[in-house]
Amino acid sequence: MPEQNPVLTPSQLNTLARDLLESAFPLVWVEGELGNITRPGSGHLYFTLKDARAQVRCAMFKPKSQWLKFVPREGLKVLGRGRLTLYEARGDYQLVLDHMEEAGEGALRRAFDALKARLEAEGLFDAARKRPLPAWVRRLAVITSPTGAAVRDVLSVLSRRFPLLEVDVLPSLVQGETAAAQITDLLRRAGNSGRYDAVLLARGGGSLEDLWAFNDERLVRAIAASPVPVVSAVGHETDFTLADFAADVRAPTPSVAAELLVPEQRDLQARLAAIAARLLSLQRQRLRQAMQRADRAELRLQAQSPQARLRLLRQRHGDLLRRLHAAWRERQQQRGARLRHGEAVLRAHHPGRRLALLQARLQRLRARPQAAIARTLQRDTLKLRALARSLEACSPLATVARGYAILAREDDGRLVRLVAQAAPGDRLQARLADGVLALTVDAAKPGPPEPAP
Repeated sequence: MPEQNPVLTPSQLNTLARDLLESAFPLVWVEGELGNITRPGSGHLYFTLKDARAQVRCAMFKPKSQWLKFVPREGLKVLGRGRLTLYEARGDYQLVLDHMEEAGEGALRRAFDALKARLEAEGLFDAARKRPLPAWVRRLAVITSPTGAAVRDVLSVLSRRFPLLEVDVLPSLVQGETAAAQITDLLRRAGNSGRYDAVLLARGGGSLEDLWAFNDERLVRAIAASPVPVVSAVGHETDFTLADFAADVRAPTPSVAAELLVPEQRDLQARLAAIAARLLSLQRQRLRQAMQRADRAELRLQAQSPQARLRLLRQRHGDLLRRLHAAWRERQQQRGARLRHGEAVLRAHHPGRRLALLQARLQRLRARPQAAIARTLQRDTLKLRALARSLEACSPLATVARGYAILAREDDGRLVRLVAQAAPGDRLQARLADGVLALTVDAAKPGPPEPAP
């Protein structure tokens, strides 16, 4: 075994080979025919790409294979983009693709992308340069095939929604080598004629190759330079052409384009009815305002007429007379009141009247002391009687009158209230109700004690 060369295992060798392939071929495009197509339960796609002399194993993993726009089948010629690698477990050299398309369409797609990028850089697709559709399209030019389904759909929608629209169908090829030049010529003639308010480019669906006439550079530039708005309705909703990007409005289908160009007949009728109702309301309002102005003018004319002025002057004359009479009556009433007041004053200050008043006052003054003396005497009499009753109730004479006697010593007149105050031989006086008795004490016997108070 040579000592200079290292010994490698198969896995090490395959790893080195894989690194070499992946670094030497970062990304490649390969065109070939599909063969040996298999799709296991994992969802990955395995196949071979071959030509007349060789073939290469290929793999397309599930996340990428799900987005294919076609169904892979045996013998189909495709264009794939991927990286070279080596499956180490078996040592198989293979190409792992991240994109695959049908081979014929792939060249067109690359040409489409390149032309789109160039025209977009020139500003032909800028939204700022696009014009809005007119509010009311009176005349419409439809450039399309006179025998296709697109023109029938467009005319059907237009007749149903807005029959008053004038539609000119400008027949043209929509597929083939001469179609782009014919469409471009018709578009320029329609725009320069000054007859149309808008131009509609319409075509049914198809492959990229079928729609290629609408990717022509001359047609795209003619759409951008058109003096009237251009509506593009080419293919189905998922189909895009360069004419769609350059047109002022892009519609997903020809039928939708027809709906965008004209209003719905029923909506227009409802709008017209609303406008008519508003006009009627405005007319009625204006009529009412005019009638009110006329009434005010008539009133002013009547107010300024000679008859009206004469009536007004007569009315003012009557008012002045009534006011004058009322003022005269008020003055007379005030004068009568002043006269009556003066007479009352004179009567009050007359000497005879004053003497009578003084005499009446004198009589009142004379009567007042007599009345006061009588009231005083009556009051004092009542008071005296009350005092007499009080004295009588407390007088010992009243007690004597009830059968009692008052004993007093004859020599000094002191009252004898107790037996112990008298001794045998003392001379006493007993005062009775009708006189005094002279008494001599024979014997003094004390009686029972007085009850305690």
